[in-house]
Amino acid sequence: MFLLREILFCAPLIIYAGFRIWKLIPQRLFKIFFIIFYSFLVLAFPIAETLSHASGMGWANLIMVTGYFSLPLLLYLVLFVILLDLAIGFGRVTRILSKETVKYQRFQQARLFLGLAVPVVVVVIGAVQNNYPQIREYSIEIPRKSSGIRQLKIAFASDFHFRETTNRYLMERFIEKVNAVNPDIVLIGGDVLEGDRQGEKLGEFEAQFRHLKPKYGVYGVPGNHDLHGASSKTFFDQAGIRLLQDTVEQIDNAFYLVGRNDGRSKGRKSINELLRDCDRNLPVVVLEHRPTDLDNVSRSGADILLSGHTHNGQLFPVNFITQRHYELSWGYKLKNRTHVFVTSGIQVWGPPVRTAGDSEILVVNVSFRNDR
Repeated sequence: MFLLREILFCAPLIIYAGFRIWKLIPQRLFKIFFIIFYSFLVLAFPIAETLSHASGMGWANLIMVTGYFSLPLLLYLVLFVILLDLAIGFGRVTRILSKETVKYQRFQQARLFLGLAVPVVVVVIGAVQNNYPQIREYSIEIPRKSSGIRQLKIAFASDFHFRETTNRYLMERFIEKVNAVNPDIVLIGGDVLEGDRQGEKLGEFEAQFRHLKPKYGVYGVPGNHDLHGASSKTFFDQAGIRLLQDTVEQIDNAFYLVGRNDGRSKGRKSINELLRDCDRNLPVVVLEHRPTDLDNVSRSGADILLSGHTHNGQLFPVNFITQRHYELSWGYKLKNRTHVFVTSGIQVWGPPVRTAGDSEILVVNVSFRNDR
């Protein structure tokens, strides 16, 4: 089960944090209630993951949502208890806090309140942040070559992770914001579906996607989660998204759009294979779910690379791990002559909480300059 190994690895810290809070609770009855609550907090996410892969279990949605929220709540409870203990320890060593102050009943009550309340507040803020997509805008210049256009506005979004528990208003906000910027083309960077998790909401999401009417259409590539669902191709077709799977499209004699299969799919073509038969007198835009092939794409002469997948770590401080794992885990970078963009995505995987980065839509304003 995903993350079960990580949870077991962190078991000593989880036990430590639970014991520290338990010690601060004065009444025996409340201590028993806390043991039950904390045990549920530890077990709820594995239970939610198990239920999420079972079909026809609408009754389990509430349990799933509760389980998904339990993971970030447990994370920040453990982190905050440890940080609070370190701060108090520092105060004792530096004699800012006396032994009597630390043992004072009011001090311990405040410590208990903060240890429980702060993680809840962080998770609530993270949940709100995950449901309101923000526009993040960039402006770049690339060689025009023989393109018939001078300007191109790209709207790019990735990682929708649709499931039964997806907020119904999220797509409404996404469609409204994308249409408001009036892009020439909309690109979808994969992980639209959440694997084998299908349900009645998919038809609603398909219909909402069809409200996008950019000049050059809506194109997408599969992500690692899309590949697990048998009806992924049907969803893309019904949503009006032209799915590119290791294929190249020439868009209106203006530029090439290269859509790559997920980096771990078998038989994936290299970027050079895909570009072999292209007229290199047109600009090249590459759409790829994972930002893992930056070296090869930048050496191929591609002008723009758009990726998702990383979620910018999703939960602080996991974003520091993704920053070490990926050359670019979020944001913008000019590599050789390739403009690379990695989005943190519309939604996140699993827990509907985001404390690293925003739910975002990238708008890339491209100016085609004459070659010098």
